[in-house]
Amino acid sequence: MRKDQITDIFFDLDHTLWDFEKNSAYTFQKIFLEQEINLGLDDFLRVYVPANLKYWKMYREERITKENLRYQRLRSVFDALGYSATDELIHFLADEYINHLSSFNHLFPNTVEVLEYLKPKYKLHIITNGFQGIQEKKLRNSGIYGYFDQIIDSEMAGVKKPNPIIFKLALEKARTTSRKSLMIGDSLEADILGAKAVGLHTLHFNAHREEEHPHAPIIYDLQEIKSLL
Repeated sequence: MRKDQITDIFFDLDHTLWDFEKNSAYTFQKIFLEQEINLGLDDFLRVYVPANLKYWKMYREERITKENLRYQRLRSVFDALGYSATDELIHFLADEYINHLSSFNHLFPNTVEVLEYLKPKYKLHIITNGFQGIQEKKLRNSGIYGYFDQIIDSEMAGVKKPNPIIFKLALEKARTTSRKSLMIGDSLEADILGAKAVGLHTLHFNAHREEEHPHAPIIYDLQEIKSLL
């Protein structure tokens, strides 16, 4: 990738710019306290984080619905921890989680600095598998909405990354081509391999410290983008 080729940069949102795990932890802390859920937050998150990733993968692959995702990721964790919870409580907590999640707005270190650096040079966009209303709230409440020209989400596209349709829609809305575009995201499967299949340049923000791989350049801090672009 030559930086003078690139005109458009597409970012993933959760786990890339918006610190999902930190904001999610604060959300659970709030609703557990309010609802008097007698579970240690660290014990809960130890089981919830991998469960959430598992169910999101199933959701990406169209194996479960959005409603099943929201329910099963909680039900499976409460069951695993031996905490008795009615279906009514699980559904209530699932709704409360969505209602409060975007009120916490921690970004990854150097997010604003990097967006400030890139904005004068490139058109910036978002491609996200998240739910439309929630993702817009995250962007607005965290103060970064104004950096992006196009925001493409899976509900708008009718499919989720890594499906090529969502990347093609993003390119169309941004009025650009794959060879002039760069995708930056945390998921090797959804962001990197998905974007590469459509011809985009890719940069893997390895937020989860996964194994290194040959599919794309890898960074561990967003600030590293400034030395590449």
